Formats: sequence, C-alpha cells, structure tokens
Amino acid sequence: MPLLVRVTPPGRGAVATVLVEGPGARDVVAAVFRAKDGRALGSHPKDRLVYGHIVDPSREGTSETERRETQGPSEPREEVIVRCRDEESVEVHCHGGHAAPAMIEGLLAERGCRVVGWKEWTDAHHEEPITAAAHCALALARTRRTAAILLDQYHGALRRAFDAIEQQLDRGETSAAIEEIDALLGRAPLGRHLVRPWRVAVAGPVNVGKSTLVNAVLGYARAITHVTPGTTRDVVTASTVVDGWPVELGDTAGLRAVGEPIERAGVEQTKGRLAEADLVVLVFDRSQPFSPGEQQLVGDWPSALVVHNKCDLAPHPGERPLGLTTCALRGQGVETLLEVVAHRLVPDAPPPGAAVPFAEEHVKRLLGLRRRASS
Repeated sequence: MPLLVRVTPPGRGAVATVLVEGPGARDVVAAVFRAKDGRALGSHPKDRLVYGHIVDPSREGTSETERRETQGPSEPREEVIVRCRDEESVEVHCHGGHAAPAMIEGLLAERGCRVVGWKEWTDAHHEEPITAAAHCALALARTRRTAAILLDQYHGALRRAFDAIEQQLDRGETSAAIEEIDALLGRAPLGRHLVRPWRVAVAGPVNVGKSTLVNAVLGYARAITHVTPGTTRDVVTASTVVDGWPVELGDTAGLRAVGEPIERAGVEQTKGRLAEADLVVLVFDRSQPFSPGEQQLVGDWPSALVVHNKCDLAPHPGERPLGLTTCALRGQGVETLLEVVAHRLVPDAPPPGAAVPFAEEHVKRLLGLRRRASS
C-alpha cells in the first residue's frame, strides 16, 4: 500500500506538493492523472516534469447535461505537474492552499493510498531516532541560527556525542564521561528553545515607558502607548529575533496596587506572565524617585534585568539599583539592551558542530548515563 504525505506546510502558498511512495505508487497516480500530451504517465522518462490534470475517473467523460440531470457535482479537475522519481515514488505539485491538495489526497486515498502525517513519514525514512527528530525539528526552526544548530544534530553531532560517552563508560573512563554529560546537560536549556521561543516579559510600574521600549525593540508600534497611566491592561505579545534567537516579547500591565477589577485582573495576569518567563525585564523611570514599592519589585525578581528608562530627562537624585539606561522614545541604549538580553538567554552559545540535546528524551538519556557513570 503506497503512503501519501503532504510535504509542504499547511496554509497559503503558491504550490503544494503531495508525495506518493511505496509499491504501485506510479500506477495509483496514473489512474487519476491525464497528461497534456495524451501519453501515459509511465511512458515519460524518469524525473521528467509532466504537465496535466488530476481528474476523478468515475466522473470523467460525463456530459454537462448528464451532470445537471443527476444534480451531481462538476468533474473535479486540478492542474498539476507530476514528477516520477521511479515506480515507487511520485511527486504531485498542485496549487497551494487546502482545497487542491485535499481533493488530490481524497482521490488517491480512494485508490488505496494511506495518508500519513509528515512526522510519521519522516520517522519512517530515518532508522536513527535523533536524525529523525532533528529532521522534524528543522521544519519548526524559526531562525537561521537555531536551524544551523539543528542541522548539526541532523548530521550526527549529538549521536556521535552519545556514542563517545558510551565508549568512555565501557572503558571505565567515568570522569571523562561525566564531564561530557554535564556539558551536554548544560546546553539542554538552549536545546529546548531551538523550536520554541524564549519568553521575555517586560514589566514595571505604570507609565515608565514599557510599551514604548517594546516598540523600540520590535522596530514597529506593536504595543499600545498612551500618556494615561495603566493603558496596558493585558499582556501584549509579539515575536522577534534577538541575536539570532527567537523571542516572544510580552508587554505587561503596570504593577501597582489597584482596586478597579479590570486593572486588578491585568496585574494578576502580569504576575503569572512573570512567573512563566525565561527572562524578566524590569523597567523604571529614571527621572522619578525610586520608591519602596519599586525596590520591592527588584527584591521579588532578583534575577530580573533592570532598565532605567527616560535617560533623556534629568535623573532624580537618590540611590537606585544598578541597571541599563535607555531612552525608548529615541532608541538610545536599545542595542545594548538587546546584547545583554541575548547574553542572559544564551550565556555560552555552542560553537559550530557542537552537540546539543534538543528533546526531553535526550535529557533523560543523559541523566541515565550519568547515573550509570556514578554507580
């Protein structure tokens, strides 16, 4: 039974590709394909691009009068380009979107093809699990930098590291094995974010310029800004890239004691967002006194990155915690802020070709090896 898989991503696109693989693949496609030149699909040379149409043979040749009399649908007919790699592998390229590939998949499924998801298809094409997982993860990578790391794993970096550790343990070189295991575990937080963005929450008191700072980082007005304190009452998120790392930036409601129910809900949502964030950026107004409540925020989030905004205005005298200075309105200090954020997220980026565990099963395997080395 041939397998049928859509190898292009879902959604809008100029072209979609359906792949049919397995015994009898070419014959199944030939049953519904009509080449423009009138020749049978099997008579065309291997790898030749053949233009034609996919049709429903059960309705082929039905006249328009007959279709009206039976109130049946018009004959399904879709322009395609077909490429036969060989008798057991055929590509069908059609219009993008959902309707065209869905119609083709339906006709081929009726003729014995088994429709599978692209992940199942990928697993079937790789005997080595790490290679298969890296192949799937590559399709979800959001930046060139993360894709390059995953490509190294696809080409065997992590597999070779596991093999080397196993060999060290077999030889009784436990110290060297533990050192390598710990180094890989240290890269696990990075590996978890190769297909999932880091969450950076921008928080602080009301009216300190959080939304303006978020807009400055993004390069466009994604967050709402207004002179009225407490304008942001919900968490506004946007995706961006910081030094090649995917980041989901969250602009949160101002943290203050409030009695109004809507604002109170916004503050509670902010606190939940901060608890889930990979990095918290606390923003304060440098031109205003640093209050006990603001000092409490720093105490509540000791690992947060502190930013003193509105550096274009005269600083208010008095002590305040160390931090970066910015003028979000003019973009001053934003580049430095991004550099520090990138370093906080990934303090030690792996060199090209390094092994990086990128799935939970890799971490579990490393922990198992460490227990073996310590026993």
